[in-house]
Amino acid sequence: MEKRYRTFKEFYPFYLAEHAHPVCRRLHFIGSSLVLIILAAALMSGRYMLLWLLPVVGYGFAWVGHFFFEHNRPATFQYPLFSLIGDWVMFRDMLTGRLRR
Repeated sequence: MEKRYRTFKEFYPFYLAEHAHPVCRRLHFIGSSLVLIILAAALMSGRYMLLWLLPVVGYGFAWVGHFFFEHNRPATFQYPLFSLIGDWVMFRDMLTGRLRR
């Protein structure tokens, strides 16, 4: 039986283990960076239709990392909220140097 995570603090070590391959982490970082760029561009230009690209870009890069490099199933399918938080915590950790890209 699979472990069920009740808190993000319990979940994050599992999340990092699911992102052990450096290419997978880099693809997540690129996808998250593009999400921020697209979000800023949409808000600054008033072209709100660009917001439809956010999940495509964010999940697209991440899922390529999981399917082709990690060879695992993204945690998003089982833990959508914790995974979304994990994406941004991992992004911050890579940006600040706490986690290698």
